[in-house]
Amino acid sequence: MKTPTLLALAMSLALSPIAQAESCTVRSGPVKNALVELYTSEGCSSCPPADRWLSALQVPASQPQVVPIAFHISYWDDLGWKDAYADPRFTERQRALARAARRASVYTPQVIIDGHDFPAWYGASTPATLKAVSKRPAKATLEITQSVSTSGVTARVGVQLAARPSSKLTLVVVMTENHLGSRVTAGENRGETLRHDFVARDLVAIPLPAAGDYPVRFSAKPGWKPADTRVVAFVQDDASGEVLQALAGCAAS
Repeated sequence: MKTPTLLALAMSLALSPIAQAESCTVRSGPVKNALVELYTSEGCSSCPPADRWLSALQVPASQPQVVPIAFHISYWDDLGWKDAYADPRFTERQRALARAARRASVYTPQVIIDGHDFPAWYGASTPATLKAVSKRPAKATLEITQSVSTSGVTARVGVQLAARPSSKLTLVVVMTENHLGSRVTAGENRGETLRHDFVARDLVAIPLPAAGDYPVRFSAKPGWKPADTRVVAFVQDDASGEVLQALAGCAAS
């Protein structure tokens, strides 16, 4: 057997999945992007309409940028159907937001826009609400450089703050995935085929002592599709729940 030459070895590395990963960079502007969080579950019979509503958030260039995330929570999992996309960390995030807003309980489906509860998501007021967010000056500037390969997602999130924070801040970085779904065979949605977009697949929360660059690595999930993934980042005030700025990275496809 012949020993591979250095040239052949270099060509082999160049064709590896990691080497094939391409990076791209996105930077936020001077006004806020609207962070839209949906707290949902496949075990909740009232959640599929909210899932469809989130999937339909298509924002033309002339409209404010929307940063959607679907957080699947775990407290419905003991009622007959275990949601494969649920994560206790997402449940705890919803509860932390409730504590910050002095709410006694959590519920699904819940929509939170720019850190504030938005129970009227099913009505006609959504465009006006998103437009109002986009008129507010951002208190932080974000930059996401991401690279997607078959082994996972690597990102660098740059953070600049408009002023010295008066309370503790957290940088939240989420890997989301589109075009997911399940055939539900038990629980309240038994017999339904559910479709999901903007689904949180992993999350890293970084206490933010100061501006700077923060590296993040997400490992590939079983059955995931790299072309449907995207990195989302936002900076949030821990005490008030205020979102200083949010940003969605490049679409991988």
